[in-house]
Amino acid sequence: QVQLVESGGGAVQYGGSLKLSCAASGDTYGSNCMAWFRQAPGKEREGVATIGRDGSTTYADSVKGRFTISQDNIVNTVYLQMNSLKPEDTAMYYCAASRISCDNGATLPRTWYHYWGRGTQVTVSS
Repeated sequence: QVQLVESGGGAVQYGGSLKLSCAASGDTYGSNCMAWFRQAPGKEREGVATIGRDGSTTYADSVKGRFTISQDNIVNTVYLQMNSLKPEDTAMYYCAASRISCDNGATLPRTWYHYWGRGTQVTVSS
């Protein structure tokens, strides 16, 4: 089992920045792919960014050039640096881990993620 705890959300104005953190504990060796998802009210949960054990990353088109995913394997934490935030980025942001690899930039379906955090709210005002 892997436990994931997100932090760093909050309310910012258009153009602002936030850095989300996801602390993993438990059987972290089983976390071969880490990801950030988000879900806005009335919308489906969507993938934002992924990072594999090899450090390869993928991003949703809507956040490319603005968001950066990174990981610190020493402290078992994944980060999401969000810059140039827009009101449409407002959502609950969730950290997820999969036992399946997403190395070399592979993209996994949402249902292939085995572990989820409870989320952290990000609100961007115009």
